[in-house]
Amino acid sequence: MIRVEPVSETCMIVYLGEQIDTSLTPQINLLARYLKQGFAESLIEVIPSYTSLFIQYHPRLITYQVLSDAIMQFASMLDSKKRKRRTREGKLITLPVYYDPDVGPDLLHVAREHNLEIEQVIACHAQKTYTVCAVGFAPGFAFLASVEPEIATPRHAEPRMKIPAGSVGIANEQTAVYPAESPGGWQIIGNCPTPLFSPESKPMSPFNVGDRVKFEAICRREFEDLGGSVWPHWK
Repeated sequence: MIRVEPVSETCMIVYLGEQIDTSLTPQINLLARYLKQGFAESLIEVIPSYTSLFIQYHPRLITYQVLSDAIMQFASMLDSKKRKRRTREGKLITLPVYYDPDVGPDLLHVAREHNLEIEQVIACHAQKTYTVCAVGFAPGFAFLASVEPEIATPRHAEPRMKIPAGSVGIANEQTAVYPAESPGGWQIIGNCPTPLFSPESKPMSPFNVGDRVKFEAICRREFEDLGGSVWPHWK
């Protein structure tokens, strides 16, 4: 059941679900495209997330009620058959990852937390194809769902002050690659040597909501050949 709520005089949130569910991503994308196509001049931002769509609009060009009515009218047309016909699958992005305690200081912790061997954690993480459900926190940071329950692990109670670029992390059922050095509290299990954000590139990041991401385990030599390096400052 879709729910629309005001956030401020110029913002609203549309909720399409209550918990992470990759089946919501195509519906959220459809709604975002519908709004951008039909109300482009009246909208400032349309930001998709796991279960919702954040909308910022020009109050002098459109009202909350008009937008809300349009959203509910669009929602009423979306039955399961129509969604299947109109859904476009995002592109598949394959990213190399070196899974090792030298670049993934939490890899052993995740394994112990779930009574697994390190090799089992790696296999479980790399076998899944993930969906980009949101892009944010930092430029090029793609939130991916969903990690298998066998390795889903909560964030650290206290985040680290620095996480190196390329770090692959887990936070509960989410996984992601840090595109740049930043603070962070996710469980770091490996590193991806592929650059994932550059202001000079077009596009600046390879990720769009709805894209699919697959991780491919590589050895240390391949990691270094692709430009990766071991960060010396892990604590």
